[in-house]
Amino acid sequence: MKAPELLAPAGSLLMARTALDFGADAIYAGQPRYSLRVRNNDFGTLDNLAAGIEATQSRGGRFYLVSNILPHNAKLKTYLEDMAPVMALKPDALIMADPGLMLMIRERWPEMPIHLSVQANTVNHAAVKFWRSTGVSRVILSRELSLDEVAEIRQECPDTELEVFVHGALCIAYSGRCLLSGYFNHRDPNQGSCTNSCRWDYKVHEGVEDASGDVDLAAPRPVAVSPAPTLECRARQAAPPGRLADRGARAPRRVHADRRGRARQLHPQLEDLRAIEYVARLAEIGVDSLKIEGRTKSPYYVARSCQSYRRAIDDA
Repeated sequence: MKAPELLAPAGSLLMARTALDFGADAIYAGQPRYSLRVRNNDFGTLDNLAAGIEATQSRGGRFYLVSNILPHNAKLKTYLEDMAPVMALKPDALIMADPGLMLMIRERWPEMPIHLSVQANTVNHAAVKFWRSTGVSRVILSRELSLDEVAEIRQECPDTELEVFVHGALCIAYSGRCLLSGYFNHRDPNQGSCTNSCRWDYKVHEGVEDASGDVDLAAPRPVAVSPAPTLECRARQAAPPGRLADRGARAPRRVHADRRGRARQLHPQLEDLRAIEYVARLAEIGVDSLKIEGRTKSPYYVARSCQSYRRAIDDA
Protein backbone atom coordinates (compact mmCIF):
# COMPACT_ATOMS: atom_id res chain seq x y z
CA MET A 1 0.00 0.00 0.00
CA LYS A 2 1.40 3.36 -1.06
CA ALA A 3 1.67 5.92 1.73
CA PRO A 4 -0.18 9.15 0.97
CA GLU A 5 1.64 12.44 0.71
CA LEU A 6 1.45 14.78 3.70
CA LEU A 7 0.71 18.26 2.37
CA ALA A 8 1.17 21.20 4.73
CA PRO A 9 0.26 24.89 4.58
CA ALA A 10 2.73 27.77 4.56
CA GLY A 11 2.02 31.45 5.01
CA SER A 12 5.69 32.22 5.50
CA LEU A 13 9.14 30.81 4.84
CA LEU A 14 9.40 29.84 8.51
CA MET A 15 6.17 27.85 8.28
CA ALA A 16 7.42 26.04 5.18
CA ARG A 17 10.69 25.06 6.82
CA THR A 18 8.91 24.04 10.02
CA ALA A 19 6.47 21.84 8.13
CA LEU A 20 9.34 20.06 6.39
CA ASP A 21 11.19 19.65 9.69
CA PHE A 22 8.15 17.91 11.17
CA GLY A 23 7.45 15.48 8.37
CA ALA A 24 5.63 17.19 5.50
CA ASP A 25 6.27 15.80 2.02
CA ALA A 26 4.95 18.86 0.22
CA ILE A 27 4.08 22.51 0.86
CA TYR A 28 1.34 24.67 -0.58
CA ALA A 29 1.46 28.46 -0.60
CA GLY A 30 0.25 31.26 -2.81
CA GLN A 31 0.57 34.91 -3.75
CA PRO A 32 -1.94 37.15 -1.95
CA ARG A 33 -3.30 38.62 -5.18
CA TYR A 34 -4.17 35.28 -6.78
CA SER A 35 -4.85 32.91 -3.90
CA LEU A 36 -7.49 32.82 -1.19
CA ARG A 37 -5.24 33.92 1.66
CA VAL A 38 -4.51 37.64 1.62
CA ARG A 39 -3.70 38.19 5.29
CA ASN A 40 -0.74 36.62 7.11
CA ASN A 41 0.85 35.78 3.77
CA ASP A 42 4.53 36.57 3.25
CA PHE A 43 4.69 35.18 -0.28
CA GLY A 44 3.65 38.41 -1.95
CA THR A 45 7.20 39.11 -3.11
CA LEU A 46 9.06 37.13 -5.73
CA ASP A 47 12.11 36.81 -3.48
CA ASN A 48 10.14 35.16 -0.69
CA LEU A 49 8.39 32.86 -3.11
CA ALA A 50 11.70 31.86 -4.69
CA ALA A 51 13.16 31.17 -1.26
CA GLY A 52 10.17 29.03 -0.32
CA ILE A 53 10.35 26.95 -3.49
CA GLU A 54 14.12 26.50 -3.19
CA ALA A 55 13.93 25.58 0.50
CA THR A 56 11.29 22.96 -0.22
CA GLN A 57 12.70 21.40 -3.37
CA SER A 58 16.28 21.33 -2.07
CA ARG A 59 15.08 18.98 0.67
CA GLY A 60 13.27 16.69 -1.73
CA GLY A 61 9.86 18.20 -1.08
CA ARG A 62 7.27 19.45 -3.54
CA PHE A 63 5.98 23.02 -3.68
CA TYR A 64 2.46 23.60 -4.97
CA LEU A 65 1.61 27.19 -5.85
CA VAL A 66 -1.96 28.18 -5.00
CA SER A 67 -3.68 30.27 -7.66
CA ASN A 68 -7.29 29.54 -6.81
CA ILE A 69 -9.17 32.82 -6.87
CA LEU A 70 -12.32 33.23 -8.92
CA PRO A 71 -11.20 36.45 -10.63
CA HIS A 72 -13.13 39.33 -12.08
CA ASN A 73 -11.96 40.84 -15.38
CA ALA A 74 -9.51 43.27 -13.77
CA LYS A 75 -7.29 40.48 -12.48
CA LEU A 76 -7.34 38.65 -15.80
CA LYS A 77 -5.51 41.60 -17.36
CA THR A 78 -2.50 41.22 -15.08
CA TYR A 79 -2.49 37.48 -14.50
CA LEU A 80 -0.18 36.17 -17.21
CA GLU A 81 2.29 39.03 -16.82
CA ASP A 82 2.47 38.50 -13.07
CA MET A 83 2.73 34.73 -13.42
CA ALA A 84 5.62 34.71 -15.90
CA PRO A 85 8.43 35.25 -13.33
CA VAL A 86 6.67 32.90 -10.90
CA MET A 87 6.52 30.10 -13.44
CA ALA A 88 10.23 30.57 -14.06
CA LEU A 89 10.76 29.45 -10.46
CA LYS A 90 9.33 26.04 -11.43
CA PRO A 91 6.79 25.16 -8.75
CA ASP A 92 5.78 21.51 -8.89
CA ALA A 93 2.12 22.26 -9.68
CA LEU A 94 -0.51 24.97 -9.61
CA ILE A 95 -3.64 24.65 -7.47
CA MET A 96 -6.46 26.30 -9.44
CA ALA A 97 -10.24 26.65 -9.41
CA ASP A 98 -11.27 29.00 -12.21
CA PRO A 99 -11.64 27.39 -15.67
CA GLY A 100 -10.64 30.62 -17.41
CA LEU A 101 -7.36 30.91 -15.55
CA MET A 102 -6.71 27.22 -16.10
CA LEU A 103 -7.16 27.70 -19.84
CA MET A 104 -4.75 30.66 -19.82
CA ILE A 105 -2.11 28.62 -17.98
CA ARG A 106 -2.63 25.60 -20.22
CA GLU A 107 -2.13 27.69 -23.36
CA ARG A 108 0.95 29.53 -22.06
CA TRP A 109 2.61 26.79 -20.00
CA PRO A 110 1.16 23.46 -21.18
CA GLU A 111 3.72 21.40 -19.26
CA MET A 112 2.70 22.74 -15.83
CA PRO A 113 0.64 20.23 -13.79
CA ILE A 114 -2.67 21.59 -12.51
CA HIS A 115 -4.36 20.45 -9.32
CA LEU A 116 -8.04 21.29 -9.05
CA SER A 117 -8.74 23.34 -5.93
CA VAL A 118 -11.33 22.39 -3.34
CA GLN A 119 -13.01 25.66 -4.37
CA ALA A 120 -14.32 23.80 -7.43
CA ASN A 121 -16.56 21.76 -5.09
CA THR A 122 -15.97 18.34 -6.65
CA VAL A 123 -18.32 15.83 -5.01
CA ASN A 124 -18.74 13.00 -7.56
CA HIS A 125 -16.73 10.80 -9.91
CA ALA A 126 -18.33 12.24 -13.06
CA ALA A 127 -16.94 15.66 -12.17
CA VAL A 128 -13.51 14.12 -11.53
CA LYS A 129 -13.60 12.52 -14.98
CA PHE A 130 -14.59 15.83 -16.55
CA TRP A 131 -11.70 17.70 -14.99
CA ARG A 132 -9.34 14.87 -15.91
CA SER A 133 -10.42 15.31 -19.55
CA THR A 134 -9.31 18.95 -19.39
CA GLY A 135 -5.80 17.97 -18.35
CA VAL A 136 -6.08 18.26 -14.56
CA SER A 137 -3.71 15.75 -12.93
CA ARG A 138 -5.07 15.92 -9.36
CA VAL A 139 -8.47 16.74 -7.87
CA ILE A 140 -8.84 18.07 -4.34
CA LEU A 141 -12.17 16.64 -3.25
CA SER A 142 -14.80 18.59 -1.33
CA ARG A 143 -14.71 18.35 2.43
CA GLU A 144 -18.38 17.37 2.47
CA LEU A 145 -17.76 13.81 1.23
CA SER A 146 -18.02 10.65 3.30
CA LEU A 147 -15.34 7.97 3.35
CA ASP A 148 -17.54 5.70 1.25
CA GLU A 149 -17.99 8.43 -1.35
CA VAL A 150 -14.24 9.01 -1.52
CA ALA A 151 -13.74 5.26 -1.97
CA GLU A 152 -16.29 5.16 -4.79
CA ILE A 153 -14.58 8.05 -6.57
CA ARG A 154 -11.23 6.27 -6.20
CA GLN A 155 -12.70 3.10 -7.73
CA GLU A 156 -14.27 4.97 -10.64
CA CYS A 157 -11.24 7.20 -11.29
CA PRO A 158 -8.13 5.05 -10.79
CA ASP A 159 -5.91 7.22 -13.01
CA THR A 160 -6.52 10.58 -11.30
CA GLU A 161 -4.65 11.70 -8.20
CA LEU A 162 -7.01 12.44 -5.31
CA GLU A 163 -6.37 14.79 -2.42
CA VAL A 164 -8.49 15.33 0.69
CA PHE A 165 -8.37 17.70 3.63
CA VAL A 166 -7.85 15.94 6.95
CA HIS A 167 -7.33 18.80 9.38
CA GLY A 168 -8.25 22.44 9.91
CA ALA A 169 -11.07 24.90 9.57
CA LEU A 170 -14.29 24.10 7.74
CA CYS A 171 -16.29 26.61 5.73
CA ILE A 172 -19.92 27.02 6.78
CA ALA A 173 -20.86 26.78 3.09
CA TYR A 174 -19.46 24.80 0.21
CA SER A 175 -15.89 26.11 0.14
CA GLY A 176 -15.87 29.74 -0.91
CA ARG A 177 -19.58 29.86 -1.77
CA CYS A 178 -20.42 32.04 1.22
CA LEU A 179 -21.61 35.65 1.04
CA LEU A 180 -21.45 36.57 4.74
CA SER A 181 -18.06 38.29 4.61
CA GLY A 182 -18.93 40.22 1.46
CA TYR A 183 -22.31 41.25 2.84
CA PHE A 184 -21.11 42.45 6.24
CA ASN A 185 -17.87 44.23 5.32
CA HIS A 186 -17.39 43.97 1.56
CA ARG A 187 -14.59 41.41 1.68
CA ASP A 188 -15.10 38.73 -0.93
CA PRO A 189 -14.21 35.17 0.15
CA ASN A 190 -13.58 34.27 -3.49
CA GLN A 191 -10.86 36.93 -3.68
CA GLY A 192 -9.04 35.67 -0.60
CA SER A 193 -10.23 38.25 1.92
CA CYS A 194 -12.81 36.30 3.94
CA THR A 195 -13.12 37.71 7.46
CA ASN A 196 -14.65 34.49 8.85
CA SER A 197 -17.92 36.20 9.69
CA CYS A 198 -19.34 32.79 10.63
CA ARG A 199 -17.00 32.81 13.64
CA TRP A 200 -18.13 36.13 15.05
CA ASP A 201 -20.30 36.45 18.13
CA TYR A 202 -23.94 37.22 17.32
CA LYS A 203 -26.98 38.29 19.29
CA VAL A 204 -30.52 37.30 18.39
CA HIS A 205 -33.08 40.10 18.42
CA GLU A 206 -36.76 40.29 17.71
CA GLY A 207 -37.65 42.64 14.88
CA VAL A 208 -40.83 44.03 13.36
CA GLU A 209 -41.53 43.42 9.67
CA ASP A 210 -43.15 46.30 7.82
CA ALA A 211 -45.49 46.16 4.84
CA SER A 212 -42.62 46.08 2.34
CA GLY A 213 -40.99 43.11 4.03
CA ASP A 214 -38.14 45.06 5.62
CA VAL A 215 -37.27 44.36 9.24
CA ASP A 216 -37.19 47.33 11.59
CA LEU A 217 -34.44 46.98 14.19
CA ALA A 218 -34.63 50.55 15.47
CA ALA A 219 -35.71 49.32 18.89
CA PRO A 220 -34.85 45.61 18.93
CA ARG A 221 -35.86 43.37 21.78
CA PRO A 222 -33.43 40.55 22.59
CA VAL A 223 -35.01 37.13 22.23
CA ALA A 224 -35.41 35.13 25.43
CA VAL A 225 -33.62 31.81 25.09
CA SER A 226 -33.78 30.07 28.46
CA PRO A 227 -33.98 30.81 32.16
CA ALA A 228 -30.83 28.75 32.63
CA PRO A 229 -27.68 30.81 33.35
CA THR A 230 -25.80 29.28 30.44
CA LEU A 231 -26.62 27.20 27.43
CA GLU A 232 -24.10 24.90 25.81
CA CYS A 233 -24.58 24.15 22.16
CA ARG A 234 -22.46 22.63 19.49
CA ALA A 235 -21.88 24.42 16.23
CA ARG A 236 -22.48 21.15 14.48
CA GLN A 237 -23.88 17.84 15.64
CA ALA A 238 -21.82 14.69 15.23
CA ALA A 239 -21.79 13.65 11.61
CA PRO A 240 -23.09 10.23 10.54
CA PRO A 241 -20.59 7.37 10.89
CA GLY A 242 -17.94 7.49 8.19
CA ARG A 243 -17.97 11.25 7.77
CA LEU A 244 -14.51 12.77 7.87
CA ALA A 245 -15.68 15.32 10.42
CA ASP A 246 -17.29 12.65 12.61
CA ARG A 247 -14.64 12.98 15.32
CA GLY A 248 -13.63 16.59 14.90
CA ALA A 249 -12.63 19.00 17.64
CA ARG A 250 -15.78 19.28 19.71
CA ALA A 251 -15.17 22.07 22.18
CA PRO A 252 -18.67 23.37 22.94
CA ARG A 253 -19.64 26.86 21.84
CA ARG A 254 -21.33 28.72 24.66
CA VAL A 255 -24.43 30.85 24.33
CA HIS A 256 -24.57 32.89 27.51
CA ALA A 257 -27.82 34.22 28.90
CA ASP A 258 -28.22 37.07 31.34
CA ARG A 259 -30.59 37.15 34.30
CA ARG A 260 -33.50 37.96 32.01
CA GLY A 261 -32.73 34.99 29.79
CA ARG A 262 -31.44 37.08 26.90
CA ALA A 263 -28.95 35.55 24.48
CA ARG A 264 -25.45 37.00 24.58
CA GLN A 265 -23.52 35.02 21.95
CA LEU A 266 -24.24 32.77 19.01
CA HIS A 267 -21.67 30.99 16.82
CA PRO A 268 -23.02 29.62 13.52
CA GLN A 269 -19.71 28.20 12.25
CA LEU A 270 -18.87 24.53 11.81
CA GLU A 271 -16.56 22.54 13.97
CA ASP A 272 -12.99 22.26 12.78
CA LEU A 273 -11.95 19.12 10.95
CA ARG A 274 -9.83 16.44 12.60
CA ALA A 275 -9.63 13.15 10.73
CA ILE A 276 -6.44 11.69 12.15
CA GLU A 277 -8.18 8.44 13.13
CA TYR A 278 -9.21 7.95 9.50
CA VAL A 279 -5.69 8.20 8.04
CA ALA A 280 -5.30 4.42 7.76
CA ARG A 281 -8.66 4.13 6.00
CA LEU A 282 -7.81 6.93 3.57
CA ALA A 283 -4.49 5.25 2.80
CA GLU A 284 -6.32 1.96 2.22
CA ILE A 285 -8.75 3.70 -0.15
CA GLY A 286 -5.79 4.97 -2.15
CA VAL A 287 -5.96 8.71 -1.55
CA ASP A 288 -2.76 10.26 -2.87
CA SER A 289 -2.45 13.29 -0.62
CA LEU A 290 -3.66 14.27 2.86
CA LYS A 291 -3.90 18.01 3.32
CA ILE A 292 -3.71 20.21 6.41
CA GLU A 293 -5.52 23.56 6.29
CA GLY A 294 -4.01 26.64 7.91
CA ARG A 295 -1.89 29.03 5.84
CA THR A 296 -2.78 31.91 8.17
CA LYS A 297 -1.90 30.01 11.34
CA SER A 298 1.33 29.77 13.31
CA PRO A 299 4.53 27.74 12.86
CA TYR A 300 3.64 25.96 16.12
CA TYR A 301 0.30 24.87 14.64
CA VAL A 302 1.93 23.48 11.52
CA ALA A 303 4.66 21.76 13.56
CA ARG A 304 2.25 19.91 15.83
CA SER A 305 -0.22 18.99 13.10
CA CYS A 306 2.53 17.74 10.76
CA GLN A 307 4.13 15.77 13.57
CA SER A 308 0.84 14.08 14.44
CA TYR A 309 -0.19 13.25 10.88
CA ARG A 310 3.32 12.10 9.93
CA ARG A 311 3.13 9.56 12.72
CA ALA A 312 -0.37 8.48 11.69
CA ILE A 313 0.70 8.00 8.06
CA ASP A 314 3.80 6.03 9.04
CA ASP A 315 1.70 3.81 11.32
CA ALA A 316 -1.06 3.22 8.75
